[in-house]
Amino acid sequence: MSYQRTEIPESDIQHQLDICAQLRAHFTAGGRQPLAMVDTYGCQQNEADSEKLRGYLRAMGFDFTQDEFAADVVVMNTCAVREHAETRVFGNVGALTHTKARNPNQIIAVCGCMAQQKVVADKVKNSYHHVDLVLGPQAEWRLPELLHEVYTKNKRVFSIENEHGRIAENLPIVREGGVRAWVSIMYGCNNFCSYCIVPYVRGRERSREPEKIIEECRGLIAEGYKEITLLGQNVNLSLIHI
Repeated sequence: MSYQRTEIPESDIQHQLDICAQLRAHFTAGGRQPLAMVDTYGCQQNEADSEKLRGYLRAMGFDFTQDEFAADVVVMNTCAVREHAETRVFGNVGALTHTKARNPNQIIAVCGCMAQQKVVADKVKNSYHHVDLVLGPQAEWRLPELLHEVYTKNKRVFSIENEHGRIAENLPIVREGGVRAWVSIMYGCNNFCSYCIVPYVRGRERSREPEKIIEECRGLIAEGYKEITLLGQNVNLSLIHI
């Protein structure tokens, strides 16, 4: 299967940020501080993805909590590589029926590699009716648009379409701590090993432009970060001089 590497246009990213501003205005008019919880499973790439999800949520006006009962939005960023992680996810998603019962307006989203699999999305659709939003990692750059649809149309939203070859740059990021930073340099995999699901859920291999990687790393150094970890499903690189 061939693909063409495509950077998502700045206008499309700006559209997502405009939706963030709309949601922020909506929450501000409501007179209370909305809270979000982002629960991450699996690899360091998922940790980096969650930082971008938090970036979007912060742009929408959310503060963060680790209390699922206090959260207005719960995002579960899932892993499909390890069976134990999948079992934990389904157990914890099921437990959220109790938080939804206490707060019927709570939005529950399942994203990440598990969510990209149709069999998982169908299971959530048919058996976990309290889940409002399901989106794969290839659609996470559209979180504001999809969350806005949940809020405004009062319906469940599922987005697990393949977007092979697409890269989203300049997304807002909320990093935890000020010492260590994750920087993604590529996404996906072309190897299709018989035991591995990554190419099916993360898409075909595509790399960020070196100049943009270096720009991000220089920015992190200027902010005082001491350790930068370069991430990707397949990382084979020579020394990058920053």
